Amino acid sequence: MKENLPIDKAQKNFDSSGSSPLLSYKSQDKLALYLLKGIGLFIIFILALMIYLLFDMSSLALKEYGLTSFIKTDWWNPVEDEFGALSFIYGTLVTSAIAIVVAAPLSIAMALFLTVVLRGALAKFLGLLVELIAAIPSIVFGLWGLFYLAPWVKNSLTPFLKTTLGFLPLFQGPSFGIGLLTAGIILAIMITPTITSLTREVFKAISPLQKEAALGLGATKFEMIKIAILKPSLSGILGACVLGLGRALGETMAVAMVIGNSPVISKSLFAPGATMASIIANEYAEAEGELHLSALCLIAIVLFLVTFIVNFVARMVIWRNNRRVKK
Repeated sequence: MKENLPIDKAQKNFDSSGSSPLLSYKSQDKLALYLLKGIGLFIIFILALMIYLLFDMSSLALKEYGLTSFIKTDWWNPVEDEFGALSFIYGTLVTSAIAIVVAAPLSIAMALFLTVVLRGALAKFLGLLVELIAAIPSIVFGLWGLFYLAPWVKNSLTPFLKTTLGFLPLFQGPSFGIGLLTAGIILAIMITPTITSLTREVFKAISPLQKEAALGLGATKFEMIKIAILKPSLSGILGACVLGLGRALGETMAVAMVIGNSPVISKSLFAPGATMASIIANEYAEAEGELHLSALCLIAIVLFLVTFIVNFVARMVIWRNNRRVKK
């Protein structure tokens, strides 16, 4: 049986073979440790610098309105230098909520189909196709949404929703194709590959013995999926949904092309709206006044805060679920 040698002794034996490294193993370990620490500190420095620059560039709007008043106001009029972020916060949250409500169950079902039902080369091929959708640029999604999705929403989906759910305020009012609902649907399509890929990897990590044990105890396939796959994977599924929601909150170009870019708050999902990312993309290049530019930078800070709060709440849900499972 081959004897296990200490690292220093093994290094000496290796050095005596005539091919000594430039640095000792200890020096290489220290160098790698310092390099990784430096990269980590550099990322924190970049994040801190970005936040400082945003606060510095938005200082004029902060002095003029204050953060609380800016968030509570829904009026946006660059001509009169009147700015508020409430309508954009509303548009961001509504479109992201539509996206996650549509994409989460679809992604979980697709991951189950590729992992449990479909096997072999066909499952790998379809899984690869799903992952490739995530690589499509958002501007392509925007063009597709503008020319194909928006007319379909106006001519087919809207009449169906008004007929079945028209008693709800969410599905009342005229539809022009572009609006909150169309933006939410296109966001759902964009985040589905991300959630599906991550959920699929979570399902793959479950031991086959666990599934066979459930079937051996008399469980049906549906019960096996529920008990042996979905229940132990809940934390991983929530984590995948959080990542998908993070992309939906910050998506810009595709949303800007189909949401209508109107800073209004409406109960109807058919109405046009605007998100924080879309208003920055639409107006930053054309903003002339210093207060206008400062207000757009302040919206970027609000977007950062909303993203941070949503992710923090989602992480708390995952953390509480992990504690409940361990008990």
